[in-house]
Amino acid sequence: MVGGQPIVFSHGWPLSADDWDTQMLFFLGKGFRVIAHDRRGHGRSTQTDDGHDMDHYADDLAALTKHLDLKNAVHVGHSTGGGEVVHYIARHGESRVAKAAIISAVPPLMVKTEKNPGGLPKKVFDDLQAQLAASRTKFYYDLASGPFYGFDRPGAKKLEAVIWNWWRQGMMGGAKAHYDGIVAFSQTDFTEDLKKITVPVLVMHGDDDQIVPYADSAPLSATLLKNSTLKTYKGFPHGMPTTQADTINADLLAFIKN
Repeated sequence: MVGGQPIVFSHGWPLSADDWDTQMLFFLGKGFRVIAHDRRGHGRSTQTDDGHDMDHYADDLAALTKHLDLKNAVHVGHSTGGGEVVHYIARHGESRVAKAAIISAVPPLMVKTEKNPGGLPKKVFDDLQAQLAASRTKFYYDLASGPFYGFDRPGAKKLEAVIWNWWRQGMMGGAKAHYDGIVAFSQTDFTEDLKKITVPVLVMHGDDDQIVPYADSAPLSATLLKNSTLKTYKGFPHGMPTTQADTINADLLAFIKN
């Protein structure tokens, strides 16, 4: 979609570019050029059997920005997409980048290690792969109807249309890409990437995120970045760009225009 300054959206796992529909329409209406892509193996992308790692994700994003000759772009990444954005900027440089925003994002590192004692045990991610392999259709419904959007919280109203749209996007992609993608988003260490980035970065995270726990993600990323702004949202879930779109869109717009 053609407009003014480009905004490039990188979606979460295991979704598609469709996950950004609300944001794309909002920013298009504000005069921006909005772009979203289906990550390899996700959405409508070719279901390749290899390359499902952060190096390839970043290189694919670089190929897209070069093909479209994007300049002064703002990159916005949610969840796994936040890792993709961070790795892309650190790996390919900032010559085409003006700013970035990472939302409910996986950096610096999700899995627990000696250097990352606050991370989640590897068994958590092994179990995700086992559930996906056993029944992808059930796994995607359970995740969307429960912790992803906080619909499992007391008093939360489940939005069935949102749940089934999440499920639809997941089922569009390839099982192999999604299975390998769990390793990519959970075991990639973005610490050194974050240290390399000098452009302004808005770090947005809900403190009730049940997918990427707040304490071991956003505050650490904000500290490692040279030029960051941390915005913490009380009670917001992992999928807050959907459930709290008005708030997220307004804060993104203010950051981009500032």
